[in-house]
Amino acid sequence: MTETPILHVDMDAFYASVALRERPDLVDQPVVVGGSGRGVVLAANYVARRYGLCSALPMTRVRRLCPHVVVLEPDYATFTSVSASVMETFRAVTPIVEAVSLDEAFLDVRGSVRRLGPPTQIAERLRSIIHDEQGITCSVGVAATVSVAKLASRRAKPDGVVVVPPGAVTSFLHPLDVGELYGVGEKTQALLQRFGLLTVGDVAHTPLRTLQRAVGDHLGRELHHLAWGTDRSDLAPRVGPHEPERSMGADETFVRDTDDREVIVRELLRLAGKVAGRMRAAGVAGRTITLKVRFADFTAITRSRTMSEATDVTVDIHRAATRLYDALGLQRARLRLVGVRVEGLVPRATVHRQLVLGETEHGWAEADRAVDRATRRFGAAAVRPASLV
Repeated sequence: MTETPILHVDMDAFYASVALRERPDLVDQPVVVGGSGRGVVLAANYVARRYGLCSALPMTRVRRLCPHVVVLEPDYATFTSVSASVMETFRAVTPIVEAVSLDEAFLDVRGSVRRLGPPTQIAERLRSIIHDEQGITCSVGVAATVSVAKLASRRAKPDGVVVVPPGAVTSFLHPLDVGELYGVGEKTQALLQRFGLLTVGDVAHTPLRTLQRAVGDHLGRELHHLAWGTDRSDLAPRVGPHEPERSMGADETFVRDTDDREVIVRELLRLAGKVAGRMRAAGVAGRTITLKVRFADFTAITRSRTMSEATDVTVDIHRAATRLYDALGLQRARLRLVGVRVEGLVPRATVHRQLVLGETEHGWAEADRAVDRATRRFGAAAVRPASLV
């Protein structure tokens, strides 16, 4: 049995890389994918990262750091489609795939080595297939456990493979900053640093009982295993982002705070269309529509409405979101952000629409699918509601 059966495969700047497939002229320019105005960055290409641009950075700061940056609108339907193809490539290698998000997954390849060769060869095979079929690159970490494979893939970026055999785990892990440990966030990092634990080696050489007294029994034991690279090596196979998600949503920050109902309702239509398009691409529908509003003082509220039938139709989602907004009575309240989310998602194939006497044969659902076909062929701006033109 191979000593390093766990692969962590992570797409390189996934959203930006997918967006740039249709814009090869921008490959050498700083590019971010995200909302305009006061939105945030969803992803930045590697050229943009040289200017300090990264995901979750407010777009207003992006412009200050890099005035000549190119901002591309996210195309969630395409992202979902590419991700689905990548996940299928993984499953052609091994059925044991633990998807973490749209753009990364852990693979257990111990059952595939006889057929495909050692893990390093499998990693190179995956990189080659994904590049050839999807036009994007990925990085792969190869190790005996989940956390070490994750850290190895970070070291492999961009577009590389890093293998950490069992005998090299401590020399690989212990010099790292404690904040690099898989699953350690800012709060845990700050807590450890208060106790003088600055590197992974510091944590590893702290007696377990001392560590548990400092941070708690469960966290102390988990950190001890992470620091020695003895965390889990068994994966939990799941379809991840391509089994029906529990919810899908989108939000947008206005360029200026507004109380103009026409502007707000128009933005709700755009968001409803974006969410509905992602749902149709994923083959799901949902019954519960949730509206989110954030006021100028940054306080936020949500309101939900559950419909009698699940839907993936833009008009249905927009109508429900608009009614929720009107019911709030916010005529004079200035909004900073609005969001639309559909919850309780189920496979679209399981939804059977109740027929209504006198209803036309073709309606909004068919119109949405016609729009989907047009945008796939001619781009996201090819067809849109008249009020959004």
